[in-house]
Amino acid sequence: MSLRVRIVGTGLIGTSLGIALSRRGHTVTLSDPSPTAVALARDLGAGVLPDGTEDPELVVVAAPPDVAGAVVADELRRWPGAVVTDVASVKVAVLRDVEAAGGDTTRYAGSHPMAGRERSGAVAARGDLFDGRAWVVVPHPASSERAVALVTQVGAEAGGTVSVMSPEDHDAAVAVVSHVPQVAASLVASRLRSVSDSAAGLSGQGIRDVTRIAASDPQLWTQILAGNAPAVRRVLDDLRGELAEVIAALEHLEQGNGVGAREVLARVVAHGNTGHDRIPGKHGAAPTTYAVVTALVPDEPGELARLLHDVGDAGVNLEDLHLEHGLGQPFGLAEISVLPGVAERLADELQARGWRLHG
Repeated sequence: MSLRVRIVGTGLIGTSLGIALSRRGHTVTLSDPSPTAVALARDLGAGVLPDGTEDPELVVVAAPPDVAGAVVADELRRWPGAVVTDVASVKVAVLRDVEAAGGDTTRYAGSHPMAGRERSGAVAARGDLFDGRAWVVVPHPASSERAVALVTQVGAEAGGTVSVMSPEDHDAAVAVVSHVPQVAASLVASRLRSVSDSAAGLSGQGIRDVTRIAASDPQLWTQILAGNAPAVRRVLDDLRGELAEVIAALEHLEQGNGVGAREVLARVVAHGNTGHDRIPGKHGAAPTTYAVVTALVPDEPGELARLLHDVGDAGVNLEDLHLEHGLGQPFGLAEISVLPGVAERLADELQARGWRLHG
């Protein structure tokens, strides 16, 4: 059944949601403080501009965390028959702001699509941004069944994999899986400010992986971290204790008194292995240990496409792909993750087709 949806905020998330819902046949109207932004979202196929006859069933507030609560409260007052949700990445603070503004919280249930891109704004929007991504519906005790049902429906219609959490559980979870990783990536990347060009030139895939998300919007992340300060602080407190153990172990080794120090280092890495294994695998399934076949790919047009074509011709399903560029070399390394049972056959097939394998 077609929904009438009003989207307030036409940045990356709001515009992407509008495109996804419009493609599914829903009626979407768009609103944004910037006339240019809302016009661009319209031109990208995210919806239409209001014509005075707007009567939304659901309002989605895609505003920054520090103003989302106030905008939700305004929309609740403006549309007394509509359910209102927001897509901010913190939920306790937004709910607190809505309650403080006196909004009808029975018609409010928060949500959080766990999706994004390295670029922001409507121009970066994609209609498939939410496909297969976690979409958390975050009701509170006063949320009506209708509110929860409509927010759940819009998450599913956008392509998300919907789950339900309380505001407190949501904020504790994203502190671990999203917010602290951002802090960690930024802290590690900031160490590169003071090294020489020759040292930075040694950067390999390890630091690229760890710091990939460090190129984030400082203003947005300041709002997110401030909005989820209690949960983020608790995780960082735990990290501080473990980091202190590592520093102490390294000091003991430096001083020649390394009894027990290596156990600390090994335990930290082993615990990291255990935690990494809990990250869901392909399509959100249980983690799977894949075998990796690494091929050398010449840095020339069409070579990567040829490799992927040859993997397909070999009758092997590619589970994941990771590219590492050779430092100063005219080739890259393509790490092809496959099920262990087909790795040897794939290696033989690729070598027979002229590919050089690494390792």
